[in-house]
Amino acid sequence: MTSSADISRIASLMGDPARANMLTELMSGEARTAGELAKAAGVTAPTASGHLARLTEGGLLFVEKQGRHRYYRLAGPGVASVIEQLMGLAASSPPVGVRIGPKDPQLRRARICYDHLAGELGVALFNRLVDCKLIELYADSVAVTPKGQREFSKFGIDIQALELAKRPLCKTCLDWSERRPHLAGSLGARLLTRLYELKWARRLDGTRIVKFTPKGEMQLTALFR
Repeated sequence: MTSSADISRIASLMGDPARANMLTELMSGEARTAGELAKAAGVTAPTASGHLARLTEGGLLFVEKQGRHRYYRLAGPGVASVIEQLMGLAASSPPVGVRIGPKDPQLRRARICYDHLAGELGVALFNRLVDCKLIELYADSVAVTPKGQREFSKFGIDIQALELAKRPLCKTCLDWSERRPHLAGSLGARLLTRLYELKWARRLDGTRIVKFTPKGEMQLTALFR
């Protein structure tokens, strides 16, 4: 069982404003250099180096060395899920009547959450998968139905291959702006990749925004109905 000391240690790592900004910057799923993360955190390079060392030692970041350069990324989807939920908790603090979540309407509409689709369109897709009985919700889990396996296969997604991966096939992830779940796990990641492959959407460079083409958004809205 995780002790209160372990929770306190992780909370203290995430609680520093500069480190929180670094973690949020990495929610795009892409690796960043120390210089890029220093700029995102608004701190000097030496200060950023100290923060990154603590986050790496604490198991929240993974560092990859390529020649003289070091690239930092979140240690995994579990870390991203915790950050997303903390963002939701933080958004609950404004007074009643103040709209929560990103100010940029494009971020609210569709954004990447580590490696899967979030925002209004991500939540809408999740609800459709449930309504069409492609996935089934349980008390503490979500599973793909036999109908779901068939429909995902038609869409170019091999569920059996995804089941061989080490990560969970599908998980709910509480969307911090919509306050409802979107789909995470290897299926959530593959769905987003498939949307990119079909050129229905693309990620705007340097942002978490997922930009759909007019046709792509229409196709997404009609998908699995």
